[in-house]
Amino acid sequence: MFVPPPQPRPPQHVYVPGGMTPILLDTSNTVGHPSGPEFQLAVGEGIYCLQDDVHLATPPPHPSEHTNANPNPLATALTPPTTGVKLSLSCSNTRKPPHFYNIANSGSTRSNLANSVIRESEKESRSSHETSSDGLATHLTSASGVKTPIFGEDNALLTPTPGKDGAKRKKPKTSIVKSNSSFISRVMPHEAMTKRVQEHTIEGLFVFANINRAFQWLDLSPRNEMKAQHVIKILFTKAHMLCHDINPFTKGPNHLDVIMGASTADIMWFEAFSQKYARINKNALINPSPIHQIKWLPGSENLFLAAHMDGTLIVYDKERDDAAFVPEEKPPHINHSRGSDKDHRPLLVNKSVNSRNQKSNPVASWKLSNHRINDFAFSPDSRHLAVVTEDGYLHIIDYLVEQLTDIYQSYYGAFLCVCWSPDGKYILTGGQDDLVSIWSLTERRLVARCPGHHSWISSVAFDPWRCDDRNYRFGSVGEDRRLLLWDFNAAMLHRPKAASASNDCLPVPER
Repeated sequence: MFVPPPQPRPPQHVYVPGGMTPILLDTSNTVGHPSGPEFQLAVGEGIYCLQDDVHLATPPPHPSEHTNANPNPLATALTPPTTGVKLSLSCSNTRKPPHFYNIANSGSTRSNLANSVIRESEKESRSSHETSSDGLATHLTSASGVKTPIFGEDNALLTPTPGKDGAKRKKPKTSIVKSNSSFISRVMPHEAMTKRVQEHTIEGLFVFANINRAFQWLDLSPRNEMKAQHVIKILFTKAHMLCHDINPFTKGPNHLDVIMGASTADIMWFEAFSQKYARINKNALINPSPIHQIKWLPGSENLFLAAHMDGTLIVYDKERDDAAFVPEEKPPHINHSRGSDKDHRPLLVNKSVNSRNQKSNPVASWKLSNHRINDFAFSPDSRHLAVVTEDGYLHIIDYLVEQLTDIYQSYYGAFLCVCWSPDGKYILTGGQDDLVSIWSLTERRLVARCPGHHSWISSVAFDPWRCDDRNYRFGSVGEDRRLLLWDFNAAMLHRPKAASASNDCLPVPER
């Protein structure tokens, strides 16, 4: 006998006397401090202990929220599009990891990081994530200290014009607390928000989180006793915030530029300290597809890249107005070099960054795939872009010249996450094959597959403090609720036993 799952409980309401409009109750965040061996992780360099267990409240759906069909064929209820919780950390006094720290190599294939002392070079050049003492950003430089080209710097039309305040950071104009826009349902600043922000030290930790239609700003500083209480919480009407990013180039003690991508294709630029915002791609004027990933361009104060679910990458300028977008030229004929892969296509430039029409957004638009873009990451030298898609391909793009250079295929299913090694030699991917794959950019092929998860892998990241020129440390998180740490040495990597043509770089179709 088939028993359907229970229907989800409706949101709780409190009805006030007199038949007035019911008041929606939102659950609160909770913070726990678990202890015991099951909350400890023993590795070579020591034991990691769980300090705070923060549970973010999931907001109930808005009464007017439009629901979409649940992709689960056994589900009996409708659900809006969402990608779960995404977090961003911000610390004004972040100490930058060294590009590489020197370790005496004993010849062992295992990393000697556990016995090493990490020292930051005093002569290390500034990176794109640093700002000067006055809060103004410095030039973008690579690990070798050589100035890296910035996206669009050859187009004079993209050069920001100085305003009346000179080099002072620009902020949005609309107050989010006083906004009467139907896009925003409710804004809940903490009653002591001003005091909490003023007492926040540069060593403290701010956390931004999006979960369904809620966006929260939290203070998780070690000495803060109100970690569970948000600094400000924003509830949207019909939009679910699927992703967000903090601009490290403009970040300062009194300035934080945050961009958010929504399920309605809207983009919101939010300056946290002034509590002001602006909307971009308002009412899906430029692209109607939801935004699955969004990030600021390295070294840019105004430009950011949004990955829409229709397989389009679009560069926006936070200070430009929107205009209805039509591709500037008809896409050229596509030459499929592999007959079995009809969905695979080269990078189609619908609008180039060198276009003479830069009066409004978008700054650039690239059609990469007919499938959803799940994640992308910029290389450490800020020259290349690694993009993974729902059809199981890893694309390497030289985004400075708007060209697709390399394509790699997954073992099975979609790629869900991607990241670069600190030196830019390797790329990690994780996805529906339950494997972490290591790709060598110098050899242009797959060099290792790492089994260990029992479900899809949702995030991968290198630990720059545990990497040198030969040894690497990275972590992976899966939907099996496992956090795994991995060490590998460049000498350990070899071609997988089941080597095939799918492990190598695929030919890029001609335009």
